[in-house]
Amino acid sequence: MRNSAFFTLSAMIGLFLAAAALRPPIVRAAEDHDRTFSVQKQETFEKTFTLPAGAQHSLDIDNVFGSIEIAGGASGQIEVAVTKIYRADSDSTLERARKEVSLDVSQDGGAVKLYVNGPFRCHNRNSDSCCDWDGDRGYSVKMDFKIKVPAQIDVEARTVNEGRVHISNVSGKFLVRNVNGRIDMESVAGSGSARTVNGPVTVSFRQNPRESSDFKTINGNVELRFAPGLSADFRFKNFNGGIYSDYQVTALPVRAATEEHEGGKVIFRSDRFVGARIGAGGPEIRVENLNGDIRILENHE
Repeated sequence: MRNSAFFTLSAMIGLFLAAAALRPPIVRAAEDHDRTFSVQKQETFEKTFTLPAGAQHSLDIDNVFGSIEIAGGASGQIEVAVTKIYRADSDSTLERARKEVSLDVSQDGGAVKLYVNGPFRCHNRNSDSCCDWDGDRGYSVKMDFKIKVPAQIDVEARTVNEGRVHISNVSGKFLVRNVNGRIDMESVAGSGSARTVNGPVTVSFRQNPRESSDFKTINGNVELRFAPGLSADFRFKNFNGGIYSDYQVTALPVRAATEEHEGGKVIFRSDRFVGARIGAGGPEIRVENLNGDIRILENHE
């Protein structure tokens, strides 16, 4: 594979210099909720969902502590295996943990939902990291998901602490969220959004996105590998890091600031993104980072 060329569009230089001068503080990972406990227990939950033929299939996983691994295949079923790890100060506290923290499972036609519920939830599903943990309950519960799905499926996967999200061989829309961990997607063919806070985002496409997509982290690199023949319009925003590309790019015009009226005042807002076209252009792909590089690479596998 040829070396990546440093993306040096003149339109970006002023933005990087000004942003580097600000040097925004690095966002630190949340404190580890895991500590030394005297009692530990491990359980396994397994369930297979049969999906109706001809229906749109989707999987929604909302975890808090633990990893999520999803692999696409030829099966028409969703096969779920969850490892539950309970740690507590005492046997009685561990039993309380088993009662207070649950895995809610539901299916509606071709849609399957897995939701980890417990006292750490604030029950506001509009938040990417909705978690209100007081740290005084005397236990820790971690759930690690390993799931096999049909290759053609829409996926939503969320976790917050103590795990990564890994998705491979799926061909549908995706929405992936992490907070203190990495996101890895391999051999995907779809469009969507992948964002974390403390960790890298790496995505490898076997078919390039046909709809608008976005990728973001705060601390870590964003590396996107596209199939040959990429045509897309990119929007980049980066502060402490570089932007690299295997592709020849053409600078796009800077978008004009939007005008808003608040309290009798006129406010002009700029999104501070820089545009670049690859090939003949196409769906908008937005890539944002704070502390780390952005790499746009061609997948030669």
